[in-house]
Amino acid sequence: MSISNDLKILYHLLLRPIRGKDHAQRMENFYAGQAEGYDDFRKRLLQGREHVYQTLGQSTPGVWVDFGGGTGSNLEFIGPNIAKFPKIYVVDLATSLLGIVQKRSERNGWKNVEPITGDATQWTPSEGYADVVTFSYSLTMIPDWFAAIDNALRILKPGGKIGIIDFYVSRKFAAEGLKRHGWSTRSFWPIWFSGDNVFPSPDHIPYLQNHFDTVLLTENRAKVPYMPLLRTPYYQFIGTKR
Repeated sequence: MSISNDLKILYHLLLRPIRGKDHAQRMENFYAGQAEGYDDFRKRLLQGREHVYQTLGQSTPGVWVDFGGGTGSNLEFIGPNIAKFPKIYVVDLATSLLGIVQKRSERNGWKNVEPITGDATQWTPSEGYADVVTFSYSLTMIPDWFAAIDNALRILKPGGKIGIIDFYVSRKFAAEGLKRHGWSTRSFWPIWFSGDNVFPSPDHIPYLQNHFDTVLLTENRAKVPYMPLLRTPYYQFIGTKR
């Protein structure tokens, strides 16, 4: 960790305008200048990933698709079990981040990992199916996130697993058993994140529960680097395709 790197990342997060004619161009424009320092800063903000990836790493070996997988750093959470999966696709629209995936795969000796430039709402593995699908803090950056989940459901085998970790806010009247955030939380975080085209939604969890059998669901809060009084809500979800 270095202060200079953090300042560069904060500049891209808070000050630098995001430009582009479509979602793919905006994603690349946002990440191109921060790709090399991406992981160090975000490991302090993007909590909850390790447990989900470790848990899914114990699944039956098969095809794994990591949508919005960025630099591929999430795959390191799988540990030694990564070798038992014949194919792992890291799918993203930011080509600058996918370049880091290639370097990480070569460094770790991952022969089964392939970076792919693709759209999570449409992309299909060459095998025609997936056994595991993950979204790590990427669903909130996909404009049509409903379509992304529907696509994951489409390519998953029956009994296949989906894992998601992301920011969110609760519904005003959350279902029984779910956390209910106050007005300030439900109002502040969508405005805060919208400048980076990140959109925490009250509908992620209900939509996932309606389409998958819930294996794991936790709702927590994470510290924001350099802002000790702020805690942003996030959730962990693992579900099974019926």
